[in-house]
Amino acid sequence: MQKLVSEIRKCTLCEPHLDLGAKPIISIHKKSKILLISQAPGRIAHEKGIPWDDPGGRNLRKWLQVSEEVFYNVENFAILPMGFCYPGKGKTGDKPPKKECAPKWHSRVLHEIENAQLTILIGGYAQKYYLKAQAKKTLTETVDNYPEYLPNYFVLPHPSPRNRFWIAKNPWFEKNVIPELQKRVAAIIS
Repeated sequence: MQKLVSEIRKCTLCEPHLDLGAKPIISIHKKSKILLISQAPGRIAHEKGIPWDDPGGRNLRKWLQVSEEVFYNVENFAILPMGFCYPGKGKTGDKPPKKECAPKWHSRVLHEIENAQLTILIGGYAQKYYLKAQAKKTLTETVDNYPEYLPNYFVLPHPSPRNRFWIAKNPWFEKNVIPELQKRVAAIIS
C-alpha cells in the first residue's frame, strides 16, 4: 500500500489543468476501517497538505462524532478523494475534481484495503461515480434514501459551510441521517 500511496503522491497527470499545480492528497492504510470518498481537497488542504483541516472537516467530524485524533488515525478512516489535487476556484465554489484521478487510482487503492467495513460517499461527485444508475436524480433524494445503499455505502452531502442552507432546508438530515451515521461509525471504530 505504501508504494501505491507514494506513486499517487508523485502523480502529475492533471498538473497543466490545475490552478496551483499538482499536490495529490491521500490518507489511507491497508487496515482502514471506514473509507471517506469525497470531492477533492480544498485550497486549505492544498496549502497545509492535510485533508479536511478546515471548516468542512470540523463539520464532518461533528457528523461522525469523532475527535481529530480518531479521525486522522488512518486505521480508522481512509481519505480517498475523487480528485487528489485542489482543482482551483470556480464561480460558486471549487471547480469539480479532475476526472482522470478516480479511474486511474481508485480501483488499485480499493484492491489494497483489507477489511473496510463502511464506505461513506460525500457529495454528488462520489455518489454519481460509485452509485451510477442507483443514484437518485438529486443529491437530496439520494441522501434522503440512504438506507437503500446500506450496508455498502452511506451517502452524505458535502459538509462545507456553503451547504448550511441545504441543511437548514432539510431538517430530516440532522434528525434521522446523522444519528444513524454516528451509530454505525461508533460500532466500527469502538
